[in-house]
Amino acid sequence: MKTQFDISQLIEAGKIQDELDFERALIADRKLRILSKENPKFKSIRKKLRDLIESYEKQNWSANSKISDKKLRESDIAELIAEKERLFIQRRKELIRKKLKSLNLTQQEFGEILGHRNKSYISELMNGVSPFSLKDLIVINRLLKIDLTDLVPTFLPQSDRIKIRTTIKKLNNPKLKLSKTTWQ
Repeated sequence: MKTQFDISQLIEAGKIQDELDFERALIADRKLRILSKENPKFKSIRKKLRDLIESYEKQNWSANSKISDKKLRESDIAELIAEKERLFIQRRKELIRKKLKSLNLTQQEFGEILGHRNKSYISELMNGVSPFSLKDLIVINRLLKIDLTDLVPTFLPQSDRIKIRTTIKKLNNPKLKLSKTTWQ
């Protein structure tokens, strides 16, 4: 299950598939604009991402494309989810930085503990440009004593929630219920 946007996967796919990935790409583009000032490597990644964004916009949001009310609703929901993800990542980044500071650890030393020697990769992880691995999150939880609910997004994509609700309805078991979150 994909719970966090990964730019490398999107660029590898060569196409933005839906509104949620489009909104995520727009947020990632803003992050890459800032990161590219620190590291020129991000300029080429940003260029590729910008090309995908432009292609998606031409195909789905140009004056020639049919923009229905359903498409507008889908866009609004995707924008809301992507913004909540951005806020989650920002909060996680702040929590990690605060803990690192209290332990007198630099971001680079922290990266070495996680087994990542590349300073720009740690920056990608911290900024949500690339997702932390499960191993990274477990180490962060145990080393920095940050609760897993602050490290791992616990929401389900709308398509998964719909499938689960449909299956639960078919099972007709009143004890089964998907808990509500702010992501719904």
